[in-house]
Amino acid sequence: MGRGRGGDSVTRRQHGGRGRANRPRQVYIYTEGEVTEPEYIDIILQHGTPERPERRVERHFENASAVGKHRKPLAMVKDAVRTLHKVERDARNAGLDRDKDWNWPQVWVLFDRDDHQDIPEAFRLAEKEGVRIAYSHPCFELWRLLHYQNYTSSFGGVCRDANNRLRSQPGFAQTYGRRIRTVSEQQSKHVRPEQVLRTSEKNRYDSARTHAEKIRDGQKSTNQNTWDPYTNVPEFVEKGLLLSGY
Repeated sequence: MGRGRGGDSVTRRQHGGRGRANRPRQVYIYTEGEVTEPEYIDIILQHGTPERPERRVERHFENASAVGKHRKPLAMVKDAVRTLHKVERDARNAGLDRDKDWNWPQVWVLFDRDDHQDIPEAFRLAEKEGVRIAYSHPCFELWRLLHYQNYTSSFGGVCRDANNRLRSQPGFAQTYGRRIRTVSEQQSKHVRPEQVLRTSEKNRYDSARTHAEKIRDGQKSTNQNTWDPYTNVPEFVEKGLLLSGY
């Protein structure tokens, strides 16, 4: 599909708009999880359907080696702001226009509610600076669960409950091996293509997207800490990675 899995920053050029439309969009990604989110992203980039086939995306995991506090929401947003300033400067030097070019770079931060105390501040800073957020409450496992079933009840902010429900889904364990009957919470951090990609019976993404929209429509509070459950990962899939599905 011609979708890169990495690469350098936008090359500095002084050739105006020449060839501008053919350049891939560079998407710079910060993830709270070290395993689950990056694996999910690579699966859907490899197997997903581009909204427009000629528009390519190259993803960059900016905090792949980060540990500790550098994977907390506010810290990631602060790091993302610095990245955004740099890549937008590079894009301007390459002749791209923020208002006109589809391939203007984007910086995304993916994080969960968990027990973080700085989420509203992270949202305010991201909105001010132009960093984009994909947020899941209580955690990313909700988004994975929605590929199997609708779920609108509160988890009480407990990610383990979402994970337990995910692991109990029919056929989930078998995605790790035909004879496997149960998987641990640690094992389930690894995403398998069969858990998210469409089957002959079901378009998993379309179902998950519909479920997520209904959940988001029910959230009226301006306090992100109370959005239980909630996920806007489809915005990242469609507006960031430019996929129409997978």
